[in-house]
Amino acid sequence: FNQFKARTKILYQEANNSYERSKLPVPEEFSKALYTFDIGQNDLSVGFRKMNFDQIRESMPDIVNQLASAVKNIYDQGGRSFWIHNTGPVGCMPVNLFYKHDVPAGYLDQAGCVKDQNVIAVEFNKQLKDRVVKLRTEVPEAAITYVDVYAAKYGLISNTKSEGFVDPMKICCGYHVNDTHIWCGNLGTANGKDVYGTACEKPSTYVSWDGVHYAEAANHWVADRILNGAFTDPPTPISQACYRH
Repeated sequence: FNQFKARTKILYQEANNSYERSKLPVPEEFSKALYTFDIGQNDLSVGFRKMNFDQIRESMPDIVNQLASAVKNIYDQGGRSFWIHNTGPVGCMPVNLFYKHDVPAGYLDQAGCVKDQNVIAVEFNKQLKDRVVKLRTEVPEAAITYVDVYAAKYGLISNTKSEGFVDPMKICCGYHVNDTHIWCGNLGTANGKDVYGTACEKPSTYVSWDGVHYAEAANHWVADRILNGAFTDPPTPISQACYRH
């Protein structure tokens, strides 16, 4: 961010005409921007592959403190408005079940998600929210909105049928049959034949795009519910997020 801000300021000052300047941020607008952070999913999902749960828990304070440091850095550069997403229900990513067969009782929750992974995600989000509360005292002129993306996404995953979506564990893009997994956009072999990981016919009915990322329609569904302030602390719509409450 520091480099981006410095470079754009120089380019803006060196621009030869109004057209060139119109393609660049006005330097004074950096202090008026809403800075959005989305944290946790990659940290936890990679951690589940490489660490046990105790090790992941030990790493959480460092992760949330890194987020706080990033916010402070932008604050020191003049930023005053921040929109911070917590992590979603990582246990609900279909990729978690690619090679799982006959899972033991209690392994999945009522929505079909890996229960223990979501427990970790909830713990992470508690630490993140606590750090955001403390952060507000450390950057007193900032407007910081904490967004409960977890609750919004889990609400969709728990009610896909009534919301017009298919089973949330089904994947739109890619080839996933039994233990053969060809990722979206990749070419692979299945039953001795070349298979391309293509998209499904009705992506607007899918929650999961590729087993990890959400499909566009699902992202729209979540966005519609977080942007109005229903899942934020303070309960502020994004249109008011640049004002302290």
